[in-house]
Amino acid sequence: MSNQTIYLIMGIAGGSLLIMVILYYMLSKKMQKSEYRQIQKLQKGTKANTFSLEILYQRLYILYLKIPGIKTYVLKLRRRLEILNVDNEYNTRRDSAKIMTKTLVVLIPVVIVTIILTYSNPLLMGIILIFELFMIDTLIDGSVDKKDDNLLKQQIEFFSEIRHAYHEFNMVEEAIYQVSQDDEKDVARQGEKIYEILISDDPETELEKYYDVAPNSYLKEFAGLSYLTKEFGDRKVDGASLYLKNVDNITQEMQLEILKRDKLNYVFQSLSVIAIVPILALEPLKSWAISNFSFVESWYVGKPGMIVQILIMILTIISYILVRKLKDNGSTADKSKKENPWQKKIYAKKPIKKFVDLFMPKEGTRDYRKIQKLLKDAASPLKMEWLYINRIVYAVVVFLASLLIFIQLHNISIDYVYTEPTTDYNLLRRNVR
Repeated sequence: MSNQTIYLIMGIAGGSLLIMVILYYMLSKKMQKSEYRQIQKLQKGTKANTFSLEILYQRLYILYLKIPGIKTYVLKLRRRLEILNVDNEYNTRRDSAKIMTKTLVVLIPVVIVTIILTYSNPLLMGIILIFELFMIDTLIDGSVDKKDDNLLKQQIEFFSEIRHAYHEFNMVEEAIYQVSQDDEKDVARQGEKIYEILISDDPETELEKYYDVAPNSYLKEFAGLSYLTKEFGDRKVDGASLYLKNVDNITQEMQLEILKRDKLNYVFQSLSVIAIVPILALEPLKSWAISNFSFVESWYVGKPGMIVQILIMILTIISYILVRKLKDNGSTADKSKKENPWQKKIYAKKPIKKFVDLFMPKEGTRDYRKIQKLLKDAASPLKMEWLYINRIVYAVVVFLASLLIFIQLHNISIDYVYTEPTTDYNLLRRNVR
């Protein structure tokens, strides 16, 4: 390990220690306030004496919301978990903090290793660090998908217990209520929600609201079936209950879905992480090649080497995105609709509105109707103005990124002409004249 690497590690450790000292000083000042002492008196005698992970996750959730970069991911994660936890604020905060903590435990060491390996190449280090931000989405999606898979497996047992309870009580709402008494299972909260819908004053309206937030289509089908059976009664078909037959059909569909998801998880196991490896291996491979075959150094420090590295990064990013799309099993997604997205805020400004309108087709024209039809067919929540704002932003970002890359390549070529010495190579070593 070189001296520069050792100094870098020592600098990171020293900086971390300094940050911890500053945070400790700030917290100690805050704890001296009279309001905090008053809260401590009110809480005295109510706190648990032993260490509790539940309390730790609740505090971490509040801490994460105060960190600008992490706050965005926590809120995005929260919106997805709210669907599974059905208005249970405590569990939503606990699960959000738990998943975010596991993600950071994996991501922070990877970022530190990346900085150590690529500190000599700022451009490569910046691209890799930006790309590693996408790893947060991968880890978060994987954790939420795992919870959704567990919910689906719990529904199999839940529907089986519904059959026995329905035979006993012969009432849909009573059967659902009895089976939903197990508070430890996620599906029990879904059952309680369906029970509340069935006994409400306006079950049809409440059922429509539940359709918007249900974790999967099978619970939607079960809720609608239970409502129809309660309202119009059950009937016998070939001597068997029509309600229980439909529940069996839903159960069979869920079993097929579980088999499909298990197969997808097996086929794509760790493939998203493997797709990132080529980028992470660029700098170590470069160092190894230069140390063993000195004649490749001029290629790496020149324009061709930089172009090949950029192409590898682009192909890796495309492969990573495709793997994520293929692995998508249709589980719980962020179903919340933003009423005031950033596109709407930008379009509300008159100068930007006039600029966007220059590129957008006029209302009533053939192009306008064609794009509007495509948006409807794709079930996209975007409006026409938002779509063109996205296009313009993407175009500007790609232009600026391309400009920076070309400038960097030009600087590399100039530096190569001025600084590269005349060399006489043999295979494994270089003699400079």
